[in-house]
Amino acid sequence: MKTIKFGVFGLGRGASFYNNILANNGDVVAVCDRDAAKLEEAKRRLGNGVATYTDFDAFLNHKGLEAVFLCNFFHQHAAYAIKALERNIHVLSECTSNATMAEGVALVRAAEKSKAIYMLAENYPFMKFNQEMRRIMEGGTLGKPMYAEGEYNHPFDPTNEKSAKKLIPYADHWRNLIPRTYYITHSLAPLMYLTGATPVRVSAMPVWDPYPAGSMFGLAQHGDRAAIVTCLNDDDSVFRVTGWATYGTEENSYRVCAEKGQVEKLRGNGSRVLLTYNKWDVPEGRERITEYEPEWNDPDRELIEQSGHGGGDFLVIREFFRCIREKRQPQFDVYFATTLASVAILGHRSLLGRGTPYDIPDFRRAADLLRYENDRSSPFLSPDDPDFIHRSSHREITSPENAEAYNRFMEKVTL
Repeated sequence: MKTIKFGVFGLGRGASFYNNILANNGDVVAVCDRDAAKLEEAKRRLGNGVATYTDFDAFLNHKGLEAVFLCNFFHQHAAYAIKALERNIHVLSECTSNATMAEGVALVRAAEKSKAIYMLAENYPFMKFNQEMRRIMEGGTLGKPMYAEGEYNHPFDPTNEKSAKKLIPYADHWRNLIPRTYYITHSLAPLMYLTGATPVRVSAMPVWDPYPAGSMFGLAQHGDRAAIVTCLNDDDSVFRVTGWATYGTEENSYRVCAEKGQVEKLRGNGSRVLLTYNKWDVPEGRERITEYEPEWNDPDRELIEQSGHGGGDFLVIREFFRCIREKRQPQFDVYFATTLASVAILGHRSLLGRGTPYDIPDFRRAADLLRYENDRSSPFLSPDDPDFIHRSSHREITSPENAEAYNRFMEKVTL
C-alpha cells in the first residue's frame, strides 16, 4: 500500500486525525498553524521529523507533499483549497467547501483544471447507522425514496463558561456569526448519500428563540435556534433538514420514506435502526418491523470503533486515501460539496425572505458558473461591507457594546 505524504492545516480539529491518518498508512510530513503550542504538540505526537509551518504558502511548498487536510476555520477553506489544487496537491476539506457562491465557482474551476483530487471531509454519512441505511436502500426492498428527514441537533449549555470559551472564545468567532442553514453538511449530506438524490430547489424557515438578554450567549449570538430547510430534489423526492439546530436535546437522526416502507435511525444517542415495510410489501423471508443495532461488517472494525464521530473520522480518511491510490473521484467531490454549500447559502437567503424559494445551481453547467461568479455575499463580513448579508431572521440583535461585553466576559474565564 502506497504511503501518502500528508499535511494538516489547522491543528485545533486537525490534531484529532493524527491516529486515523497513520492507521491508513499516511505519513504526516508537515503541519501548519499559527499557534506555536499546537506545533510543539504535533512534534511530540508525530516526532521531530514533522515539519512545522505558520505560513500556508511555505507549508504547501514542503518537498514531497502529496495531499493536504484543511481543518482551519469553517468559512475559510475555499481559498486554501484553490491554492493546493493549483499545485496539483490533493485536498481533503472539512465542514463547508465554500462560504460564498463566488468561492464555489472558483473552487469548481480550480478542481476541473487540477490533476489532483478534491474531497469534502463530511464524516456523518460514514457513521454505522447511515452505512446500514445506505445498504438497505441499495438493496432495493423499499423501492424508490420519496421523502427523507435529517436532523443535526447540537445545543450548548449557556451556563458552561469553559466550554463556551473553547468553542466561542471571542465575539466575532465564526460560531457566533454563522446562520443556522450554513452548517448543513451533517443533516443533508447523509440523505444525499443514502438516496443518491441531489437538491435542485430550496426553501427555509427560521426557528426564532433568542437567548435571554444579558446571558453569556445573549450578549453575542443571534436568536435563530434552527432553520427548517426543505429541498426538492432531481428525482422529485423531498428532503427536510435542520442545518445546525440548537433546540431539543443533542442528537442526530435520519429517516427515509420510500414506496414500500421506511428506514430510520431512532432518536437518541444510540445507533439503533428501525426498518418497516407496508403490510402488503413485506419481502419474502423478512419481518414487517425490525428494530436492531447494526454491526460493522468491515475488516477495519477495531480501528473504526476507536475513531471519533461514530467511526466517521477513520472512514473519511480511508476513503480519501483510497481515491488517491486508485486514481478515482470520490462521491463527495467538488460538485457534491458545492451543492451542499449552495443549499446552505441560498437556504439562508430563503429564510431571510420568509421561505422564498431558490433554485440550486449545478456547477457542472457554464451558465450557472457565470451567474454566481461575482456573488460574494457573506454573513462573515463586517456589517459595513457592501457584500454583508444579515445572519439571522430578525436581523442582528447584537451590538458592538454586546460584543465588547462578551469579550470582557471571556477574558475572565480560565480553562
